[in-house]
Amino acid sequence: MPAKKTTSPIHFVSGSDEAAVKKTASELAAKLAPGADAFGLETIDGAVETVDPSISRIRETTQALSTLPFLGGTKLVWLKSASFLADTVAGRSEAVIEELEHLCDLVEGGLPDGVTFLMSAPAADKRRSAYKRLTKAGNTLMCDKPSLGFGAGEEEVVTWTAQQLRSRGIKISHDAVEMLAARIGLETVQLHSELDKLEVSLGTGHEITAEDIRELVPATRESGIFDLGNAISARNLPLALETLEHLFHQGEKGVGILLASIVPTTRNLLLAKSLLVRHKLHPPAEAQFFARDLNRLPAHETNHLPRKKDGTLNTYGLGLAAKHSVHYTLEELLHGFQGCAEANQKLVTSQGSESVVLTRLLVGLMQRVA
Repeated sequence: MPAKKTTSPIHFVSGSDEAAVKKTASELAAKLAPGADAFGLETIDGAVETVDPSISRIRETTQALSTLPFLGGTKLVWLKSASFLADTVAGRSEAVIEELEHLCDLVEGGLPDGVTFLMSAPAADKRRSAYKRLTKAGNTLMCDKPSLGFGAGEEEVVTWTAQQLRSRGIKISHDAVEMLAARIGLETVQLHSELDKLEVSLGTGHEITAEDIRELVPATRESGIFDLGNAISARNLPLALETLEHLFHQGEKGVGILLASIVPTTRNLLLAKSLLVRHKLHPPAEAQFFARDLNRLPAHETNHLPRKKDGTLNTYGLGLAAKHSVHYTLEELLHGFQGCAEANQKLVTSQGSESVVLTRLLVGLMQRVA
């Protein structure tokens, strides 16, 4: 097998960050074949879902790589977004695997003069022989999402997002960081794209607020659930009702909204408030500080508290709840949690409109008595 060379005409781009793979491959294609016309750049769409189209795209690529450039010039063959290297039905097909092996044989045997090969394959299965052969055949660029570990949760994603912001010197409030993390997650390319748009819209000297994120960064289903929980925590009834309306507009079901957002938020507020009251603790200035208080409590006081995937206490989520529990009394939260159970009963037995049931629940929980 030929040794890997930095001047190799073979380029392979892969990784778990699909957006970054696409962006990196597009930039590399523009660099390898600047201003290329139809004769200088041959693009083959590898984003297919079934076996037969996968085989067809691989054969098209093999044929393109075996064909000399027009009039003795140069050309780039780009097999773009090849989905059949992933762990899919097509990717596991013996016929597809065989065609990929033929392609690897051609690549390793040497391409005709003037021919350059670029293959981009998001989420390629690293166990595949073709993956291993392609990464060794030429220049490989990996675009993986950051790995935060098995026990990673909301706190780790927020911390990672904050690190990305610090690297760019962006001024942003802590609440805005949390909201941005909920909307973007670990999508690196999307994060920096949204930051570019925020800086253009607001100016580089402006401190980005949660309201800026809410208005300028597109909401997903997950971020809408976060926004509703955030509004409940802040006891912002108008925002909660507006967010509830948006979630219904997106097609969300009442029971899903209740169990994914309203119940967990109310439960955490109640648990945190109970601990603060019974143990005469002060609400933390920041969510991460609450871990210190929780670690001092006896085991019987923490055994029932929410935990992360690795079994450890979700101290950050409870810290957020403890920080915001100052907006409620313990009695209000007890009444609100009972209201959640009643709302769930009405929703599962179809007693009234889902929108009306949840609106009444939020008003009952969050409306302040004059």
